[in-house]
Amino acid sequence: MRYAVILAGGSGTRLWPMSRVDRPKQLLPLIGGRSLLELARRRAEAVVAPPHVHICAGESMRQAILDAGLVRAEQYLAEPVGRDTCAAIALAAVALAALDPDAVFAVLTADHLIEPVERFAGAVQHGFSLVEDDPARLVTFAITATHPATAYGYVELGAEIDGFAPAVHLQSFTEKPDENTARRFIESGRYGWNSGMFVFSARGFLEALRCHQAEVARSIDRIAAAWGTPQQREVLGEVYPTLPRLSVDVGIMEPASRRPERPVCAVPMKVQWSDVGSWPSLARTLPADDRGNRTNAILHAIDARSIVAFADDPSHTIAVVGCDNVIIVRTADATLVVHESQAEKVRQAAALAEPARGAVPPPAR
Repeated sequence: MRYAVILAGGSGTRLWPMSRVDRPKQLLPLIGGRSLLELARRRAEAVVAPPHVHICAGESMRQAILDAGLVRAEQYLAEPVGRDTCAAIALAAVALAALDPDAVFAVLTADHLIEPVERFAGAVQHGFSLVEDDPARLVTFAITATHPATAYGYVELGAEIDGFAPAVHLQSFTEKPDENTARRFIESGRYGWNSGMFVFSARGFLEALRCHQAEVARSIDRIAAAWGTPQQREVLGEVYPTLPRLSVDVGIMEPASRRPERPVCAVPMKVQWSDVGSWPSLARTLPADDRGNRTNAILHAIDARSIVAFADDPSHTIAVVGCDNVIIVRTADATLVVHESQAEKVRQAAALAEPARGAVPPPAR
């Protein structure tokens, strides 16, 4: 059976002060009055039946997500603590294998905008077909790169897979190259952006984990042995926090791409795609005036260009005089002002305001 798992555990510190511990970015109505997680669920329902859509996120987000009506309780996979994508996907594989030994699942994300949904769904269905044909396959999706972005990872595309074109064998991964390398990738025509989305069989992923991350697999096997028993919660709470913070790309996909016995494949996905993880990326979802200013509120920009102004109250007025390339975010209890070039440092402001989130602390002075 086919399933979808939406990973929604990101802390969202780069979208502070809108994103907070008690109202994480995934649940904020940032896109036309809808949350990123709601949009992700709608995409998931374009490829699998609604009861087969699961959300994997932190225990602390469980009630908010259930209250939002995004999934039922049995469709929520709670991480005791965040341990990056390798552990989260392993947890999903354990839960789905217990539910359905033949489960094949798409791993989707909660912080992307993807259009058109029909083209996205067609690519994911193709990914399902690849894994159903060979459960050992590890499938990812290559977004058609439109410019030499340095904020995205890249995947190198190889020869087409017989009978499954346009799917290809995947040659290599490159994480966030410099601009010259990214430009060379684009010009070669052999690379796409790494989407962070996948299709695996539950058993196939756990086998790949045993092959490439044996120590992690031993811990996951302890969780699997307790799954569905009265000890499940206790064992999960004991074992999961000991897992390393490890992305699935580094932990599984990259080493597997160097081992022919575990085929790694890519399905090209020709869609409009953006990773909404920072204020500049979110700003691009808003229309710009003739001076490049963008807002979701009321903005008066005098001798000012490329201003981004967000407010939690759309009737709020923000006035800017004589500034360029500045981001202003206003909430009821906090205000952020940051130059666009320094937007990645917003997480340092979040660390000062909400140290419990585990954001990167600012450097000592």
